[in-house]
Amino acid sequence: MTAPELNPAETTPAETTPAEMTPAALDALLAAAHAWERDDVDDDDRAELRDLTDRARQDVPGAVAARAELADRFAAHLEFGTAGLRGAMAAGPNRMNRAVVIGAASGLGAYLASVLGERTPRVVVGFDARYRSADFARDTAAVLTAQGAEVMVMPSALPTPVLSFAVRHLDADAGVMVTASHNPAADNGYKVYLGGRVVADAGQGAQIVPPYDALIAERIAAVGPAAQVPRAESGWTVLGDRIVDHYVTAALTLRDDAPRDLRIVTTSLHGVGGQVLARVLAEAGFTQVTPVAEQVEPDPDFPTVSFPNPEETGAIDLALAVARDTGADVVIANDPDADRCAVAVYDPRDDAGRDSGPAAARGWRMLHGDEVGALLGEDIASRVAGAVAPGQDRPVLANSIVSSRLLAAIATHHDLAHATTLTGFKWIARTPGLVFGYEEALGYCVDPGRVRDKDGISAALLVAQLANRLKARGRTLLDVLDDLARTHGLYLTDQLSVRFEDLSGIPAAMARLRGQAPDTLAESEVVDVLDLSEGADGLPPTDGVQLLTQDGSRVIVRPSGTEPKVKCYLEVVRDVPADAGFDVVGAARVEARAALAALKQDIAAALGL
Repeated sequence: MTAPELNPAETTPAETTPAEMTPAALDALLAAAHAWERDDVDDDDRAELRDLTDRARQDVPGAVAARAELADRFAAHLEFGTAGLRGAMAAGPNRMNRAVVIGAASGLGAYLASVLGERTPRVVVGFDARYRSADFARDTAAVLTAQGAEVMVMPSALPTPVLSFAVRHLDADAGVMVTASHNPAADNGYKVYLGGRVVADAGQGAQIVPPYDALIAERIAAVGPAAQVPRAESGWTVLGDRIVDHYVTAALTLRDDAPRDLRIVTTSLHGVGGQVLARVLAEAGFTQVTPVAEQVEPDPDFPTVSFPNPEETGAIDLALAVARDTGADVVIANDPDADRCAVAVYDPRDDAGRDSGPAAARGWRMLHGDEVGALLGEDIASRVAGAVAPGQDRPVLANSIVSSRLLAAIATHHDLAHATTLTGFKWIARTPGLVFGYEEALGYCVDPGRVRDKDGISAALLVAQLANRLKARGRTLLDVLDDLARTHGLYLTDQLSVRFEDLSGIPAAMARLRGQAPDTLAESEVVDVLDLSEGADGLPPTDGVQLLTQDGSRVIVRPSGTEPKVKCYLEVVRDVPADAGFDVVGAARVEARAALAALKQDIAAALGL
């Protein structure tokens, strides 16, 4: 998931805990809260903050918790970075609220004015169906309009890919998407795209990268209290539904002409992608599509899932149950803002004849993001490779550094170029010559000329078409994965993610790994340790460590840029004979999974976990 980068130096609580807070420190905290309340623009936020400060100043049950909450809300300002803003919704500078959004919008407008001079900035604003998203979008429009920008607002809560598309389609200088993607229901966020006359290179229409984030953040920091920021009452344009029509038309340029005979189950996980995905699939000719009824309508409470992320255990169990009951061929799940796409299939190797237990335990499994990336990469590469004219630059397949190395092998096989980028679609999508890009966290850019970002709806169409063509030949997506293993070797990936309550543990764990890397991993000698903070393979420096073993396994360890976690990306590679049968490839997968489990255990020990 994407969220604001956490800086331990700025987010570590004060040396004294709230329970030990001195009277002077409490008075200073209450004064800061009172000043914020005075200048807030939202009556509900002001009332909620008053209630919190009242509890914090009294010697009553709950006072310690109230002080802790208040201290956290005022420990820092929610940091604006390449992921924009993201956090829990509540009053205070370290939360998502109207005052913080107004400041962000004012800073963005000031930055656009500094670049464009006398020219009028053009900005398009989108929002999802989370609590307060529409309010945040309206405030953004009001601030930018008051600054003299031409502002266009989406007609309703719509997927992030529609906003990404609109930035280029409308030749906007900037785009704002109010969404927290697949974060918990309490969160919201603010993504920024630049294009038009501000960014005119291969990054036009993509999310911001340095130095844009810092330049915008400087302008945000200079904004005064929210109550003093001018806001227009009207003057922006609310786009009609034709913007969705244009997006659907663009997605359908990826349509093939194969007869349709595929049974699909879809879920939007209570997000905003359901109607748009249903329309794209229907207009592409798929008629046997069953949405998960309990999850099809947007609901900001996400009532049927504990965490609205298709990667999380149990998130797509309802979809798998429907797939089992309807005899579906494939399950397609989008995250709540529909920029990610998850795919589940029936895998006889995982069934083992079981007749009881949840649907997920009876053969249906979700494909790893690297598996879907390989499937789409092979599909797109096989189609574009034959269209390269002599002397023409080779099209590029790209993936993030933490994703599988299989895509590079696929590109080489088809005589295409390949690029490895830093993590995040802000980097992948701005790769020159890109025809396909992905990252293992279920993000796929399949039409970079129109949507320079991950797009879970267009990716879903390509997955459905691939599965449909394979079914006509008596084959499945799993058969293609076996074919890729026979051609390139078996690449299997997994992830170990560790959350740190004490943020100081993250740099300590990274320092431990840099200072004393293990000699072996999964019984294979570590032959190379690469400190990514020094730069590697032409990439800018990034906080991470890469370890390679004698048998070709790879581990990349990096602090998450979006959560208080350390993430370990694991990959094993095994040779598979070109003529290997179903059972031989299956046995290789079993052995590779065992190696991944050993890698997990060994790298956890190396990090001192």
